[in-house]
Amino acid sequence: MDAIVEVVALILGFLGWVMVGVAIPNRYWKVSTVDGNVITTSTLYENLWMSCATDSTGVSNCRDFPSLLALSGYIQASRALMIASVVLGTFGLVATLVGMQCSKAGGDNYVLKGRIAGIGGVFFILQGMCTMVSVSWYAFNITQDFFNPLYPGTKYELGEGLYIGWCSGTLAICGGICLLFACKFDTEEKAPYPYNPARGTVYSGAASRRDAASTYSRNAYV
Repeated sequence: MDAIVEVVALILGFLGWVMVGVAIPNRYWKVSTVDGNVITTSTLYENLWMSCATDSTGVSNCRDFPSLLALSGYIQASRALMIASVVLGTFGLVATLVGMQCSKAGGDNYVLKGRIAGIGGVFFILQGMCTMVSVSWYAFNITQDFFNPLYPGTKYELGEGLYIGWCSGTLAICGGICLLFACKFDTEEKAPYPYNPARGTVYSGAASRRDAASTYSRNAYV
């Protein structure tokens, strides 16, 4: 396993995991649009957990969503996917740290360590996919309402929280792919060829056995 690729993959996965933690509490997943408004007295913005408003004086007021079951289905699904992303990223970091060559946690069995690091790469890819699905689904609903001329409610635009989520998913997937390409899943190591000190040559399997048999047969007549 290439140690440099391991370190790069670990850094990418860690950054993706940190950015998931930044994106989840970020309040600006969607922000009310100013398109078509002559006078804007307040700005509305929401995330997965609360809805906020900022007036012209800069005072902000936030309220948590009162009921989980009363929320839209895509918000509930986005919450679950983002939480799953954090959990998968944690497993990926632990598996990668154990499976790295420079780590002593897995002993000296580099084949086993490579497999553990490969599992960490799979966890990173799953983390990135959960994050990408969550933020993309949320963004799809925002754009669907924005371009719907018959939508009666407040129209929103994409907030910075979604862009952080997209960056997080991209980093996690890249880190997982790097780990998978760096891992060697060899099941066994090749045994060295026997060395014949009398001739100074190396023989493999059947050839060495034939040479030994002929030597013993000649010695029997001495």
